[in-house]
Amino acid sequence: MNKLNGFLYGLLSSASFGLIPLFTIPAMRQGMQFESILLYRFIFAALALGGILLLDGQSFRIRRRDIPSLFLLAFFYLISAVFLFWGYKFMASGVATTVHFMYPVLTALIMMVFFHEKKSTWRFVAIALAIIGVFFLSHGDNSGSITLTGIVIVLLSALGYALYLVTVSQLKVGQMKGLRLTFYVFLFGSLLLFIGIGTTGHIQPIPDLRTGGNLVMLAIIPTVISNLALVQAVKSIGSTLTSVLGAMEPVTAVCVGIFIFGEPFTSGIGLGIALIITAVTVIILT
Repeated sequence: MNKLNGFLYGLLSSASFGLIPLFTIPAMRQGMQFESILLYRFIFAALALGGILLLDGQSFRIRRRDIPSLFLLAFFYLISAVFLFWGYKFMASGVATTVHFMYPVLTALIMMVFFHEKKSTWRFVAIALAIIGVFFLSHGDNSGSITLTGIVIVLLSALGYALYLVTVSQLKVGQMKGLRLTFYVFLFGSLLLFIGIGTTGHIQPIPDLRTGGNLVMLAIIPTVISNLALVQAVKSIGSTLTSVLGAMEPVTAVCVGIFIFGEPFTSGIGLGIALIITAVTVIILT
């Protein structure tokens, strides 16, 4: 029963993360820039996570020497989120989420090149599959909506998240409890976004109640619920199986794109998505 719950938590975590476009695209269509959307997402998520920590009786205490590491993690997470949301302007949200899902492949590549992690034939096969998958995605849409610029932007999003994961694994701050670490990543991310937007433009007010609801849901479902379910899944079935179940993330995003936003889906796009999911699964299992 515990393993069944773990599988369900794993599916909930990845499927809920794949719902990011469901709440982001309508806000963008109301004229909100992705920087302001992200700021509200980070602030609302930090408030929700802070409330959970309070209710759970967990300490907010961190060491002063951990603050630079937490800011670095917040920066990488923020870079990942900014490029993903920016990518929605250049391609279908489902395709963008699938390209972003390549972060385990990039993580493995970084670990092999910079940290001399063991090389294996299977890893090189997975990297090749991922590259072929991106090729099919970029050539699979006859409307021309998937551009090289969009692919590069979303690959930078995947790279940002890969750097976040590598940094967590290499720094002592990574030993901090998951929820507290996530709370500070979103809190410091909010500060970085606030400073960034303040120097380049202005923070947009929430235009209407419906958009406000979407922003709250963006912070709760694909952020807070996804993280809470992830923690429970790892406890029950381990990190490897939980990561494999992460394939539900792009599948959910593609379904949302097709059925909610009417995004195109061709055999080329389907093949590209299948190759990338296969590549990530190979990386995780090896």
